[in-house]
Amino acid sequence: MYDDEMAVNRRWWDGATPVHYRSRSYNVDGFRQGGTSLLPLELGELGDVSGRRLLHLQCHFGLDTLSWARRGAEVTGVDFSPQAIATARRLAQELSIPARFIESNIYTLPEVHHERYDIVYTGYGALCWLPDLDRWAKVVARSLRPGGVFYVLDSHPIMDMIDYDVPDRVELKLRYFTDGEPEMEDSPNTYTDSDRPLEERVTYSWSHPLSEIVGSLLSAGLQLDFLHESELGYFNAHPLMRKRDDGHWTFPPGTCRLPLTFSLMAHLPDHDQTVSSSR
Repeated sequence: MYDDEMAVNRRWWDGATPVHYRSRSYNVDGFRQGGTSLLPLELGELGDVSGRRLLHLQCHFGLDTLSWARRGAEVTGVDFSPQAIATARRLAQELSIPARFIESNIYTLPEVHHERYDIVYTGYGALCWLPDLDRWAKVVARSLRPGGVFYVLDSHPIMDMIDYDVPDRVELKLRYFTDGEPEMEDSPNTYTDSDRPLEERVTYSWSHPLSEIVGSLLSAGLQLDFLHESELGYFNAHPLMRKRDDGHWTFPPGTCRLPLTFSLMAHLPDHDQTVSSSR
């Protein structure tokens, strides 16, 4: 289902990768000099990853993946864009950062990759590109070892309701609950600061309420550890937003108090521990 839309998106990401690689938003030069693409929110919540096997789903060209590797994780990144994966591999080789990158659609990953991980990670701006979260959650569960944890940090679904055509105030215009159909967008540029035009302009995205995100993971057999909502964002989503010194974006005091991001941690139960604790 939605194979055609996913194919359109893949072509878009192939074209967007070189634009993003050269953009100030991704700051690859800063990363080359030892910087990180990770923000305080995920660093604080996921904590120490040293020596742990980490699978990054929808990794784009690998900046977050390689940032986790620099913090000691044994990393594998997955993305469906051939251009993104090729760029990630080149960057890892250039900087001598140990990492593995796999080109695969998330939904078909279990057909080509059978390993299990201590951590499965999904970062900012990922879930809106997935039409079916039930299938996604099953892939997450299959990729975890018993006792392993899943962590996701992404835009809060309420952000999809903001009317971005109103620059001087925050108005909620669109529906929170949708019918599951994709939203088509035709834009000459990507979401970065680059004004370099794209050959592939069309994308399809899907809005998912928090109940759908959490419910899909619970249905796949994971157990929820926490669900947090935050007023800290990760990009300039509205003209009123301002960037903080720590890299997060937020609305100024007195403007509005909406959740800009959510974060969730869940784990795959260890059967032996479950049996032992029930005795």
